[in-house]
Amino acid sequence: MDEPVKLKIERSEGVKVGIFFKVLSFVLFIGLGFSGYYIYTVFKKHEDDKANYITTLEGRDEEIKDLQSELLRASRDNKTLQEANENLRQGLKEEMNTVDVLVDRMKEITGEVETIRRLEYIDQELLKKYSRVYFLNENYEPAKLVSIPADILAPIRDKAYFHDEAWPFLRDMINNAKGDGINLQVVSGFRSFNEQTELKSSYDMIYGQGTANQFSASQGYSEHQLGTAVDFSTEETAGMLDGFENTEAYTWLKGNAHRFGFVLSYPEGNAYYQFEPWHWRFVGVKLASDLFKKSGYFYDLDQRDIDEFRLYIFDR
Repeated sequence: MDEPVKLKIERSEGVKVGIFFKVLSFVLFIGLGFSGYYIYTVFKKHEDDKANYITTLEGRDEEIKDLQSELLRASRDNKTLQEANENLRQGLKEEMNTVDVLVDRMKEITGEVETIRRLEYIDQELLKKYSRVYFLNENYEPAKLVSIPADILAPIRDKAYFHDEAWPFLRDMINNAKGDGINLQVVSGFRSFNEQTELKSSYDMIYGQGTANQFSASQGYSEHQLGTAVDFSTEETAGMLDGFENTEAYTWLKGNAHRFGFVLSYPEGNAYYQFEPWHWRFVGVKLASDLFKKSGYFYDLDQRDIDEFRLYIFDR
């Protein structure tokens, strides 16, 4: 090959190579530019996202702090509320206790009022110790008397009366005795002041005042004026009083009369009158049963102790 041609060829190839490198350099430049831009864009987005995340986290942190503050405040409020509730519960408990005390006191007052009303209603004379101790004036008479049925009167009596509220106890006692084969007959029930005056005067004339005073009360001192005392007889004594202490009726009364509120007024050895096994007085089941249990005697009790039973005199 000729030298000039060879030089042309080499020059031409050199130009091509140069162009190639230039193109390659341009391409690389463009590629690096795009790559750098892409990297920049990614990095920028990453930084922006990071900044946003930081901002978001900071916001969340503030929200968390706010929530923690609210929670703490709520906890405090809840504690305060619990304390307030506990105070209210305690206050309510105290108020309920106060109400209970007031209710109990009201019941006591109501009971006291009822007791006072009952005591006002129940004749205060009914449990007094007469027989030369207390005196009933000529105007005293039970509020209401009932007529004792003729079929339980002794043959020597055509009528007799008894205290209205004490009568059911007497009736039940007579009926129960009859159920046990004992036939109690009533000789005397209520006697007025004037009737006792007449009776005592007749005894004074017949037996003399000294002797009569041993078995007959003067007017105003007789338990019969109360309408709650009764004299019994039985068929064994033909309706009379004498010999009653030897009858089955007297034995039955000694063991059972207390169950119906009756006590023997003048037992053997009493300081007031001679032994009167026929004379029984209604004092209420509670007092009669108490005396029977203790083998006590009505007239041996202090009047204040007897008065404690007046409220229950007509209780069963």
